[in-house]
Amino acid sequence: MRIPIASYRLQFNAAFTFEDARAIAPYLSALGISDVYASPILQARQGSTHGYDGVDPMRMSEELGGHEKFELLSGELRSHHLGWIQDIVPNHMAFDSQNAMLMDVLEHGPDSRYVDFFDIDWKHSDEGIYPRVLAPFLGQFYGDCLESGELRIDYDQSGFSINYYSLQFPIRIESYYRVLTYSIETLRKKLGREHPDYLKLLGALYVLKYVPFEEEEGQERYDQVAFVKRMLWELWNDAPDVKAFIQTNLQSFNGEPGNPESFNLLDDLLKEQFFRLSYWKVGNEELNYRRFFTVNDLISLRVEDEQVFQSVHGLILAWVNEGIITGLRIDHIDGLYDPAAYLARLREEAPEVYLVVEKILEPGELLPLNWPVQGTTGYDFLNQVNGIFCNADSVATFDQIYRQILGSSISYQALIDEKKRLIASKHLAGDIDNLAQLLKKISGRYRHASDFTIFGLKAALVEILVVFPVYRTYINRDGASLADQDCIKAVMRQAKKNIPNFLNELSFVEKFLRLKFDESLSDEDREQWLGFLMRMQQLTGPLMAKGVEDTVLYIYNRLLSLNEVGSLPNHFGISVEQFHAFNQVLATQWPHTMNATATHDTKRGEDVRMRLNVLSEVPELWQQHLEQWQQLNVNHRVDRAETGDDEAGSGWQHPIPDPNDEYFFYQTLVGIYPFESSEAAIAKTFLIASRII
Repeated sequence: MRIPIASYRLQFNAAFTFEDARAIAPYLSALGISDVYASPILQARQGSTHGYDGVDPMRMSEELGGHEKFELLSGELRSHHLGWIQDIVPNHMAFDSQNAMLMDVLEHGPDSRYVDFFDIDWKHSDEGIYPRVLAPFLGQFYGDCLESGELRIDYDQSGFSINYYSLQFPIRIESYYRVLTYSIETLRKKLGREHPDYLKLLGALYVLKYVPFEEEEGQERYDQVAFVKRMLWELWNDAPDVKAFIQTNLQSFNGEPGNPESFNLLDDLLKEQFFRLSYWKVGNEELNYRRFFTVNDLISLRVEDEQVFQSVHGLILAWVNEGIITGLRIDHIDGLYDPAAYLARLREEAPEVYLVVEKILEPGELLPLNWPVQGTTGYDFLNQVNGIFCNADSVATFDQIYRQILGSSISYQALIDEKKRLIASKHLAGDIDNLAQLLKKISGRYRHASDFTIFGLKAALVEILVVFPVYRTYINRDGASLADQDCIKAVMRQAKKNIPNFLNELSFVEKFLRLKFDESLSDEDREQWLGFLMRMQQLTGPLMAKGVEDTVLYIYNRLLSLNEVGSLPNHFGISVEQFHAFNQVLATQWPHTMNATATHDTKRGEDVRMRLNVLSEVPELWQQHLEQWQQLNVNHRVDRAETGDDEAGSGWQHPIPDPNDEYFFYQTLVGIYPFESSEAAIAKTFLIASRII
């Protein structure tokens, strides 16, 4: 196994390709870099700037240079004795027209050969979705998009499709019959019953009526679909009258803006598809596929399935076996159904590869010791090393400064609780509702839980999710570690304290989380229990990430250098002794883990954090300048009237920026100043105009 000494992150995209990386290989080697650390390189959505929105895991990205340039780059790296750590994305792909596997699912539904690839609930309880996949991508309500003509049915060599700006979704083959038989008597009258082109169209229609559905006839279904599409394309190109007939039908289906009734044909057609287009906000409340966090256009994979695992990793593992890739960085390990089982399988396939996981460890949390990895990507080290540059003796002064800025004190833990509840009620409401529905279905089978309502079960779930102190636990069919058991016990104690009116529901859920199976449970029932638990563990991470990482860290602004991924901003610095103790644990348990001071996910770079940490050394001077800047800018604030809910229109004045945001701006300006010389003139003009200096 090759152990990296110093890695250098390469963010590949159309503006930085394999050729660009090849040009800097000698420079990286001269710097003392031992391994490049590459962003995802498999085929992503066209124009992707990051590569995490993959559309084809079995193909090298053409935008980056394709396989030929990849080989040239890998050869150049080897000539300089540089290793290659590859970032891979096993959790999700882009929900996009360029994702051929997903488009196959939207076209064929449960009969698709890729139906098991994506984490979709085909039996969702919402009648408006079942048995379809929600596609929440419309910029306004569905009816408005339909009647404005933004939704259109079109035709090309690949067949009929529904189009919405850049999105193009294939319609199911059974719907072709609806389009091709509309007003068919006009074509018959024009050509006559015996015309070869008309007969050929009838032949295609006959095949459409008998397309097989059964899973065991899957290949026959695909063959017949391909046959029909080929016949239609030939007619489109060789039979002008048939082409004109299809074009006229498309025009009829696409309706006429200003005439709502003219869209009935398209509306009826859309209702029978394997996808349901909706306003994008619907995805927060009604959803039957698992997303990456709250991103509608990233759909999760079922990588726990052997076939999916092999398809997603086949190309990467081939490069590992060839020695081209010497290390793997696993993106978002917490999103997987069973991280431990996944890592065991990956290690079996690549026993000698250097392996690290993107895992955010909360303070005091330890990486599971049974994971066959070398460690994490280093967020934990980042926060520790940052902490020693923050003077802990200044905490009282900074508390007083922040309290004075806000006009009141603020509790970091209360803020976390508030924002996690906000995210749970709005952006993850649909995910939590799905989990509650699953729990309701299971509870109905037990006499002591049969009276539980969906309201009570959902209240219990929300409370448990909100008080969860870490991103997730890793309980599986093999049981729970002592750390996970302790975590669950603490969570349940706090949840029961918070909502004592739901003790029965909480106790019922606790049995699942602690794997307290009733002796009478059948194997099927046990699998249901375990399935609920695994699903729940996949949801705690997104809630933590969105509630804390993407919300609280932009609101709790006492000292911004402490607001980093995996940090605890209410802890003001650490001692050198604490830093050494942390490193001793790493050296003992994870000697080859990554030690990062910045990553592509950090909120701020090292230089900004270091400049802000200096403020902790001079708190009185910082306070003096704050007061001066606030006074200088007092006339630049704007008061916006906020209207109350009552009819009288009572309200209050809301300053823009508010004091918390203003404090955020001042810290940011200090963190980024002085600028590079090329930017200095612009920056100084901006600062003077803003009366900051």
